[in-house]
Amino acid sequence: MEFKNTLAFAQSLDADDNLRAYRDEFIFPKINGKEVIYFTGNSLGLQPKRTKEFVDEVMKDWAELAVEGHFYAEKPWWDYHEQLAVPLAKVVGALPQEVSVMNTLTVNLHLLMVSFYRPTATRFKILCEEKAFPSDQYMFQSQVRFHGLDPNETIVEVKKRDGEHHWRTEDILQKINELGDELALVLIGGVNYYNGQVMDMEAITKAGKATGAMVGWDLAHAVGNVELNLHDWNADFASWCSYKYMNSGPGNASGIYVNEQYLNKKDIPRFEGWWGTKKDTRFLMKPEFEPMENADAWQISNPPVLSLAPYLASLTMFEEVGMSVLIEKRIKIVSYLEFILHEIDKEVDGSFEIITPKDRGCQLSVFLHGQGKSLFNYLMENGVVTDWREPNVIRLAPAPFYCSYEDMYRFGQVLKAGILAK
Repeated sequence: MEFKNTLAFAQSLDADDNLRAYRDEFIFPKINGKEVIYFTGNSLGLQPKRTKEFVDEVMKDWAELAVEGHFYAEKPWWDYHEQLAVPLAKVVGALPQEVSVMNTLTVNLHLLMVSFYRPTATRFKILCEEKAFPSDQYMFQSQVRFHGLDPNETIVEVKKRDGEHHWRTEDILQKINELGDELALVLIGGVNYYNGQVMDMEAITKAGKATGAMVGWDLAHAVGNVELNLHDWNADFASWCSYKYMNSGPGNASGIYVNEQYLNKKDIPRFEGWWGTKKDTRFLMKPEFEPMENADAWQISNPPVLSLAPYLASLTMFEEVGMSVLIEKRIKIVSYLEFILHEIDKEVDGSFEIITPKDRGCQLSVFLHGQGKSLFNYLMENGVVTDWREPNVIRLAPAPFYCSYEDMYRFGQVLKAGILAK
């Protein structure tokens, strides 16, 4: 399609958008009385209007039933989390029994490392990407020290080539093969938080498994954003947060994936608790742990129902729409945003360098050469909510559920005005 940098063209794209009705399903903050142009769904998704209904239902059941809500609420609390498994499995490309919802992302990665990072004297190294998200780096370092190992000798980072802003898959595969029998675990962000790159998860998983290593994925920026096929890729485990593209609310519950080959096993290393034991005997208070036959065996405590309610509300929309429709719009709207950036670049001093490769999801990370943080401040003050990363990068993530093509056009105009105002 030949794009145009005009309001009329952007509005024509919106008129043909199959998801246009879903924009009204979300609540937009306002600046100067106008709805913002929201580019930070990669940090915190907007609140779906239907969320309140789901939360209010739990609050009503709590008021009217108190403890009996565990069993007699319309959506009983004791197995509330099970309602999320089927729709969530579709989003991540898994079997329903391979998915559970619990805790938060880094907590879950720590718990999964108990099961899937089992270093030996000869096979102990962990492979990750250079400058992984800080929480992942802290998690790796503390796990390695817990096992009495030296992080400097154990954690191997795949670096970007000099002068490049993204990783090359061949470099990752080469490093996997180079580590060979020393490699215990590959654990990488499926979509990099800084540059928005989508890793070749299928190829990396295959290569890691071929060496005999475990392979897991941090899907914080991938879930609800890109196509995932965890089961078919034969990944060992994964975890993700739910408050970015999944729109479940700040700091909300995380999800996990555990490959079916590890399910219904009593002898797998795992930190265990009451809610991971079998439902039909849980209230017999038996002294021995009998694991659930699915990924719920990794649950430790009873799930936070008030947190799960917004997650379930959001998942109903993913069920209605399907990932393929979201991905189709994502590709188109990000391409239009890229076009707008190039068009504005022609009209102003300075230049924009998009450091996100073509293997991308919702996000474009842009170097603002010749610009400073004052431009970011101008955007924010004029109703464009975006994200600044040092030294001079803005991250733009037009989430397909609620961002419009008109937003992309209007952003270009605000961006141009901000540069010309210097």
